[in-house]
Amino acid sequence: MTIDATNVNPAVAPTVPGNSDASRDVASYLHPYTNHATHEQTGPHIITGGDGIYVTDDAGHKLIEGMAGLWCTSLGFSEKRLVDAATKQLNILPYYHTFASKSTNPAIDLAEKLLEIVPVPMSKVFFANSGSEATDSAVKMVWYYHNAIGQPEKKKIISRKKGYHGVTVAAASMTGLPGNHKLFDLPIDRILHTETPHYWRDALPGEEEEDFATRLAEQLEDLIQAEGPETVGAFIAEPIMGAGGVIVPPRTYFEKIQEVLKRYDILFIADEVICGFGRTGRMFASETFRLKPDMITVAKQLSSAYLPISALFINEAIYQAVKKGSDEVGTFGHGFTYSGHPVAAAVALETLKIYEDDGIIEHVRSVMSPFQKRLKDLNKFEHVGETRGHGLIGAFELVSDKCAKTPFDPYGAAGKAVAAKCLEHGVILRALGDTVAFCPPLIITEDQIHTMFDAVEAALTEWHSSL
Repeated sequence: MTIDATNVNPAVAPTVPGNSDASRDVASYLHPYTNHATHEQTGPHIITGGDGIYVTDDAGHKLIEGMAGLWCTSLGFSEKRLVDAATKQLNILPYYHTFASKSTNPAIDLAEKLLEIVPVPMSKVFFANSGSEATDSAVKMVWYYHNAIGQPEKKKIISRKKGYHGVTVAAASMTGLPGNHKLFDLPIDRILHTETPHYWRDALPGEEEEDFATRLAEQLEDLIQAEGPETVGAFIAEPIMGAGGVIVPPRTYFEKIQEVLKRYDILFIADEVICGFGRTGRMFASETFRLKPDMITVAKQLSSAYLPISALFINEAIYQAVKKGSDEVGTFGHGFTYSGHPVAAAVALETLKIYEDDGIIEHVRSVMSPFQKRLKDLNKFEHVGETRGHGLIGAFELVSDKCAKTPFDPYGAAGKAVAAKCLEHGVILRALGDTVAFCPPLIITEDQIHTMFDAVEAALTEWHSSL
């Protein structure tokens, strides 16, 4: 089935009046992840306020933020404790760096707290500003570690097709999405990609889920052997793939993947930038899927996105290599001006306290079942091919033919059209190609879940009737 690809951009304003905020935006701001030819015609969708799970735009529409911004605003848009934590720290010490053994109390407190709650033994925490910087730092750590232990050839890093790990040069290379590579001369050398663990889309006819997982583990092993195990240093994976389409791993997948990594002495990096801090019903998705990584990256819900901060956990073996290398060189030559920024660290620490004080993880567990049930119910629509998710993250994939799993033509137009319809009905979702994703704030109530899905069902009904 062919979809009319015109007029499906979910921006609210179809025109850009002169001397308006929209026209000023078009004239001055280069937006990330935006078609700028389209943007010049439609203009921005300007958000002016927020309260709980809702945001308000400049036209006065009150909208459910069904994506928690960019998978990140876990505590909603009006958590006063986080505002107060930032204000308090701004009045005490608004900035200081952590280079050359300098430190601040918020950075120390946050590192200590994170090591207390991480589900696998870790030695140290390194702070950065974004998930991209955290995963980029993990790449450098892999290279540094293997140099320090006398294995300078063991540098290749295996990611997965459709994986998402950020947009800095190394992180974007690990990201397995073509749009992040085209025209950027990416991926760089030493970054490889193995298959996507999407059972519904990629399983062979009659192949059981566990057999599919076995085949993917064998493909990973074949890749390692073809490249030479002595050249492969690390494997990176999101527990649940986010921007690649909310792909939940098939049963036994990570168990089998980790066996391969252990066999060839390959480091495992768990990218928990989206999944960390309660999204799957546990503090870390590494607990949910029984992962034993050597490094973990986190960001987003670490501070409920109120201020930019990310972290990279490293285990003791990696730390010992860092210590040895920094002694030989005279310094560990990596870090950022804002690493461990005291205000961001104070907000992150308060975020973790709110998770505990307000029983956020327990709350997620109480509402994830109705969320997943309403998500699954979307399968009743003719062009919803699959629904998938876990905890408070999910998606539905649109197809032209449900039985044959045939995509729409052109790919992506259906996703944009449905996201636009959902916006008309008061819900912000995100189209990832023809997959439409949910990732609401963790504070969403069961009643609000039903309100959100009622609106989405109304939007899908309208869209189906227009085909």
